[in-house]
Amino acid sequence: MMRKIYNILLILTAVFSYGQVNLIVETENNTRDFRENDEVIVNILLEVAGKDMVQQTPLRMFDTSKFDVIANGSDQNTFIDSKTGFRVNRTLYQYVLRPKRTGKIKVGSASVIINEKLYYTEPFDIFIVESDKKIIVDKNFDDVYLNVELGESEVYKNQPTVAVLRAYSKNFDNFRKVRNIRFPNQDNINIRQISHTKSEIEPAGNMASQILAVFLIYPKEAGRLELAPVSANLSSDKHRIVSNKVKLRVKSLPKNSPADYKNAVGKFDVNLTYTGEKVEVEKPVNVSVKISGEGNFGNLNLPKIKESPDYSVFSPKIIRNTTSSKAGVKGDVIANYVIVPKKAGPITIITENFSYFDPAANEYVDLGVKSLVLDAFTHNEILAARSPLERVNEYTNTVLETVDNPVIKTTGLKVKEKKALNWSAFWINLGVLFLAFLGFLLFRGYKRRNREKKSTVQPLNLGSVAETENQIRAGQKTDINDYFAFMTTLKDSGDYERFFGTMEELDQEVQKQYEVNSVADLRVSLEKNSGQQVAEEYRSLQHQIQIERYAPVHTPEYINDLLDNAVNLYTQISK
Repeated sequence: MMRKIYNILLILTAVFSYGQVNLIVETENNTRDFRENDEVIVNILLEVAGKDMVQQTPLRMFDTSKFDVIANGSDQNTFIDSKTGFRVNRTLYQYVLRPKRTGKIKVGSASVIINEKLYYTEPFDIFIVESDKKIIVDKNFDDVYLNVELGESEVYKNQPTVAVLRAYSKNFDNFRKVRNIRFPNQDNINIRQISHTKSEIEPAGNMASQILAVFLIYPKEAGRLELAPVSANLSSDKHRIVSNKVKLRVKSLPKNSPADYKNAVGKFDVNLTYTGEKVEVEKPVNVSVKISGEGNFGNLNLPKIKESPDYSVFSPKIIRNTTSSKAGVKGDVIANYVIVPKKAGPITIITENFSYFDPAANEYVDLGVKSLVLDAFTHNEILAARSPLERVNEYTNTVLETVDNPVIKTTGLKVKEKKALNWSAFWINLGVLFLAFLGFLLFRGYKRRNREKKSTVQPLNLGSVAETENQIRAGQKTDINDYFAFMTTLKDSGDYERFFGTMEELDQEVQKQYEVNSVADLRVSLEKNSGQQVAEEYRSLQHQIQIERYAPVHTPEYINDLLDNAVNLYTQISK
């Protein structure tokens, strides 16, 4: 009615005007109050009456950045006013908008210049209130309803928002019947559940509610996303209820991202560490890349260690230690790399550049690259740096560990490096060895004198200790099945260090059968006797043993596969 009165006033005014410009901006039905998801229709009317009225600029619209433009269009017509005889050029613009936020939003002014004069409209405010939470009612069970509530309806790409699944019912007994909650499977979002523990029932009038689950939603693309309903069963699989659909507005990340930015959103820190002892050339070492903080750990692209001619790098094992809460996903992800130095001297290990977007500060943070310098030594340099006592202990360990008896329990003795030799301990040990040797000589002389008295037969030549040991070993026939049984016991007990030591003894036993002294020679012998395929299987098994032996973490699945492959191959090639 008000619109009709306004149009009548315009016509009456035109009767008394030779030339006139009318510019009006108004919402449909002159409404000022809207709900969050309502469409706001704005009409812009421009009328130019008079033969000498010249429009010099296009109509400048109001700012629409606070709205999503659903649709827009225009209509223009020209007619002769029968009462005044003036030509009237009328243009009507219409915008269909949806507000991006709740609260008071200002609709700005529109302007146009006609005959060197600026015509404009006055801005006005509209008010957007939150929509009533709608509950999707299942027709079969109109007493239990599911509703999903978002903590934030507008987030950045890969930034999480908290979603709460709540059940409503008038009957408290119905809450315990809800089971088998299933979240939607959508390609454009990732869902990580925070809690599936039901809360206390919250009575509110004649309708009670209970929180069934809390989860995080990570949008993987920008735009307006619609989340599919969450479903659940009521008492049995035949009765199914669903929640409401929720809409999420996902903002694109700013354009000024670093050149090597990938997809990290949150707050992160990167560390490159090495915790081993001296680094030896052609020996594997463990280097860890640790990413800690809070953000999208679920689909985070981790910074890798760059390849270099100074070292070889192998694929890492990923260890995730993260926890989910309403604040997001916190914790750390560790990538354990195996690095093999190729040369002696300082070796610099460098990671890829890593950057992330901080939604709280609305800016990108570039952490750069992380580097670590390792001093690699040759085997001779490491031996030369050891003290005499350390060499004696290492030789003792080697002898104990290489005894041809896989069931003997050996303990590796490790001596910490010292700047000076403990001469008191050295002389005491030397004295004990001298007394033991002297006692051995006296005992041997005593036994010889007794034998000479009892018989005139010449004693057998016992030879040296080494010769005797070789004769004993030559007379023994080792069954490789004993190795397999012992390695199975070590695998089940988790003693992986002795497991790989026994594996090495088994390989040496097979080398003796082929009368060779190294892995390379055994491979050549297998290629001649058993064919190229068996030799390649042996090479692949040795490579797998080396990688798994020096891996930072051993998993039972890998050890089982390794043992099965070893049993199959060594059973085939053993003589």
